[in-house]
Amino acid sequence: MNDKSNSPASALQWGGRFAAGPDAIMQAINASIGFDRKLWRQDIAASRAHAAMLKATGILDPADVQSIDDGLAQIAAEIEAGKFTFKESLEDIHTNIEARLTEIVGEPARKLHTARSRNDQVATDFRLFVRDAIDAIELQIKDLMLALASRAAQHAATVMPGFTHLQTAQPVTLGHHLLAYVEMLSRDAGRLRDAKTRLNECPLGAAALAGTSFPIDRNFTAKALGFDRPTANSLDSVSDRDFALEFLAALSILAMHLSRFAEEIIIWCSAPFRFIALSDAFTTGSSIMPQKRNPDAAELARAKTGRIFGALIALLTVMKGLPMAYAKDMQEDKEPVFDAIGAITLCLSATAGMVRDMTVNTQNMRALAASGFATATDLADWLVRILQMPFRDAHHVTGRLVALAEAQNLDLAQLSLTDMRSIEPRITDEIFDVLTVDASVTSRTSYGGTAPGNVAAAAAKWLDTLANP
Repeated sequence: MNDKSNSPASALQWGGRFAAGPDAIMQAINASIGFDRKLWRQDIAASRAHAAMLKATGILDPADVQSIDDGLAQIAAEIEAGKFTFKESLEDIHTNIEARLTEIVGEPARKLHTARSRNDQVATDFRLFVRDAIDAIELQIKDLMLALASRAAQHAATVMPGFTHLQTAQPVTLGHHLLAYVEMLSRDAGRLRDAKTRLNECPLGAAALAGTSFPIDRNFTAKALGFDRPTANSLDSVSDRDFALEFLAALSILAMHLSRFAEEIIIWCSAPFRFIALSDAFTTGSSIMPQKRNPDAAELARAKTGRIFGALIALLTVMKGLPMAYAKDMQEDKEPVFDAIGAITLCLSATAGMVRDMTVNTQNMRALAASGFATATDLADWLVRILQMPFRDAHHVTGRLVALAEAQNLDLAQLSLTDMRSIEPRITDEIFDVLTVDASVTSRTSYGGTAPGNVAAAAAKWLDTLANP
């Protein structure tokens, strides 16, 4: 079916160049209103700032600008109330709003597009949208950091196994482990703040690609919209999507961190570990196995990472071959960003919820922390510190003691002093003081170490920092 109408909508969209509108297929592939309607707040804010600037510079009559401003405020109220009709025939959010503004205020609305193009309009709206998203995601990151730091303070002295290669390595504390993710999230928040700093330049006034002959004031609109400054090159202004790519890159690293933590939650919930339990709020059952409690919230947070990575790759692929300045390809910039925002928002909320929800099985953590010769490094350190043995020699002696214990199906602390002296005659019974998991974690007092005092202080510092940014 071909739509050959000469409707006002077609005339508004295509102007005098085309006698008829696009056919159904072209309309379907060309229209973006199905997703870019999310930009309505930013589009209205930018249009109001643009109109105010046109008034301040004398380009538009104050009465016309007042009509435009009142009309845009009415449109915002209509959209908020769900009373606005979005029309695919009008292609995008910009034209939908302009068409409705024309219905409300008439001729003044037709003057609003003076000294701007949809190219700089969408670039401005999209920057505003990403900037707003950064602010919202930063708040979510802060909430998750608070949840983790609070649980870390509660478990500053809760012993658990530390792993390398997922093999028992040395005892640590649960609080120390949780604070590692606080550090990661702090870097994630920093990357988003850095991205926001580079993003915060205003493209409005670059027009289609070359600027405009009207005596506009780009500093006026930049300031009105909360930008630090106008963008410096009109070509770059309309063709740049680095801000969206950098945002997605930061989200990808954040998602990777959340996925790593989700993986640990899944492992910790499993029967062989049973370090934690999650309530029904964050688990589901099995359709056939009544005993199952599946950590589905964690699994989905882990899985959604792929969508966020995919959004970054999708936009990189869109942008990689585009010459200056604007091309319709760039319409494909928004859906990946919108999808990534939705996914990361869910993942952050779910992760914070699981951190607050989880019940910790301290006995299982302690039991596994004491297994697998986890205090072998403490033994080697004792040989160096007390017997003045070179570390490489101490490492060799400790390895032989581990082999002896393993052959007797014992842990290191269960070896007799006679057995130990058969390997190293100078060992005294003081060695047994360092072979407990509590002694091990307490001894790790170096800056950033897992000693409970260190962890309690670090958790308190983070809680204070997050409460008083």
